[in-house]
Amino acid sequence: MTPFLAEFIGTALLILLGNGVVANVVLNGTKGNGGGWIVITTAWALAVFVGVVVAGPYSGAHLNPAVSVGLAIAGKFEWSQVAPYALAQLLGAMLGSALVWLKYKDHFDATENPDLKMACFCTSPAIRNPFLNFMSEFIGSIVLIFVIFHFTNAEIADTKTPVGLGSIGAMPVMLLVWAIGLSLGGTTGYAINPVRDLGPRIIHAILPIAGKRGSDWSYSWIPVIGPLLGAGFAALLYLFIGS
Repeated sequence: MTPFLAEFIGTALLILLGNGVVANVVLNGTKGNGGGWIVITTAWALAVFVGVVVAGPYSGAHLNPAVSVGLAIAGKFEWSQVAPYALAQLLGAMLGSALVWLKYKDHFDATENPDLKMACFCTSPAIRNPFLNFMSEFIGSIVLIFVIFHFTNAEIADTKTPVGLGSIGAMPVMLLVWAIGLSLGGTTGYAINPVRDLGPRIIHAILPIAGKRGSDWSYSWIPVIGPLLGAGFAALLYLFIGS
C-alpha cells in the first residue's frame, strides 16, 4: 500500500459512505428516507473514521487537500507531496461518488426533484449569499485544521491491548467532523474539503442521471477555495501562537 493508493482508497470510502447517507436520506423509496440532519452528520463523521482507519497507517490519512496544504504550511508535510496527495484524493472522491450513484440508481430514477439528486453529490447553500457562503466554508475549515494541529497521538501502544484498539486513534477527527457538521454545517452543507465537493460535482456532470439539473459550477469555487484559505489561515494562526 503506497501513500497515493491509501489516500485514493481512504477518500473513496469517505465519499461512498458520506454521500451514501445523503442518498439514503433524501432519495425516494429508501429505507432511510427522511432520516434528517442528525443521521447525515453522524454518518459523515463515521465515514471519516473509516477512511482514516484504512489510510492512516500508510499516508497519515489526509483525505482532504486542505489538510495537506495546512500541514505543509506548518512545516509538518513536504510540499512536494501535496499535489500527488490531492490528485489521489480527487480521484478517490470521484470513484466513491460514482459508486453511490450505482448503489442507489433505482432510487435516483424514482426521485423527480433534481436538487435532491444533486445533493447526493455536492454541496449547495441553504441561502445563496456568496460572501457568507464562502465565510461558512472558511470558518469551518479553520476549525477543522486548527483543532487537528492540537491532536496528540491517540494510538494504544500497549502490546497487551486487544487487537484493533489502535484504530481508536481515528476517533478524534471523527468527533471533530461531527461537531462541525452539527454546529456549522447548516448553511452550506460543510464541504470543508475541496475534493469532497469537486470530485462528486464532476461525476454529477458526467453521469447520465435522468432528470438531473446543471451542476452549479458558478458556486463550485466556494467549497474549493474556502477550505484551502481556511487551512492556510489555521496553519498560520497555529504557528503564530507558538506551536
